[in-house]
Amino acid sequence: MKLIIGNKNYSSWSLRGWLACKQSGLAFEEITVPLFGDDWEAKRSSDDLAPSHGKVPILWDGEAVVWDSLAIIDYLADKVGRDRFWPKHDAARAMARSMVAEMHSSYMALRRACPMNIRTRVQGVSLGEDVRADVVRILTLWAEARARFGKGGPFLFGTFSAADVIYAPVVSRFLTYGVGVPGFAQAYMQAMWEHEWMQQWINAAEAEDWVIEQYETPV
Repeated sequence: MKLIIGNKNYSSWSLRGWLACKQSGLAFEEITVPLFGDDWEAKRSSDDLAPSHGKVPILWDGEAVVWDSLAIIDYLADKVGRDRFWPKHDAARAMARSMVAEMHSSYMALRRACPMNIRTRVQGVSLGEDVRADVVRILTLWAEARARFGKGGPFLFGTFSAADVIYAPVVSRFLTYGVGVPGFAQAYMQAMWEHEWMQQWINAAEAEDWVIEQYETPV
C-alpha cells in the first residue's frame, strides 16, 4: 500500500489517513506532496492523485484506490477487522461512529478560524460565537465518551480507536490556539499528544521547511 499525504504541519485530513494506516498495522509507503507549491497544479492532476481530484490523503492498495479519511478507515477496517478501529460493545461503537461522522461533516467554524498548524502557538486569539459553539459541542462529546466508555484507558473510548484518529487534529488546534478546556480534556489531549504515532507526526511536521501563508494567520 502507499498513502499520499500533504504537508504534515497543516494537513489535518492527511493526519487522519496516516493514523488510520498506522492503526491498521499494515505496512505502507508514505509519499508527501507539498500542498500549494509551485508545481501543485501539475501534481494534483497526476495519475496518483487524479481519482481524488487532487485531494489528500489518498490510499492505493494495488489496483484499489481509496480517498477521504473516513473511507480509508472503513477500507482498512474491512481488511484487518473492525475491532482494531471501533469499540466492541454496541453502545460504545454506536457513539464512536456518530462522533466520527459528526466530525467528518461539521465544525466548519472551528476549521475556518483555526487551521491546523502543529508547529505554531498563537496567543490571545478571540474566538467567535460560532467557533465557541463548536468547541463546546466537541468537549461535550468528549466528556460523554470518556464518562461512559473511557474506563479502559486514556483515550475517548478507553483504547485508541477511529474516534481518536478523527479528533487528533482538533487536539492540535486546541493546543495551537490556546483553547481553554477542562481537566478531563487536558488529560485526554496530553495522552493524544504523547502517543508514539502523534510524536512521529509532530516531529516530522516541525522538521518541514514548507510554509503555507494562508494557514499561518487565524481568521
